[in-house]
Amino acid sequence: QVHLVQSGGGLVQAGGSLTLSCAASIRTFCIHTIGWYRQAPGKQRELVAGITSDGSRDYADAVKGRFIVSRDNTKNTVYLYMTSLKPEDTAVYYCNLELSDCDGPRLWYWGQGTQVTVSS
Repeated sequence: QVHLVQSGGGLVQAGGSLTLSCAASIRTFCIHTIGWYRQAPGKQRELVAGITSDGSRDYADAVKGRFIVSRDNTKNTVYLYMTSLKPEDTAVYYCNLELSDCDGPRLWYWGQGTQVTVSS
């Protein structure tokens, strides 16, 4: 069964940068749609960045110009590059990928989440 493995995150000072990665455990699977979400304490999970199946990128207003979402098809891995981090970016970040075996139905999977803490 396929699952997602997230890495990256941690503690950084305001203005710093971090990179999150999210890899599908089965390299031969196709990634169709990509979403990066975050959930801060006491708040709902929100979408911060994504890539649609046609390759379009979209970002939440709060992170535009600071975050970049990308993918490496050779590694079946997606990334979230975060720069100019602010204390309000502190949250648990989750990747959410729409996957298939490239022939069968598409299913959504969640990563395990990774903590990002930005100190002021």
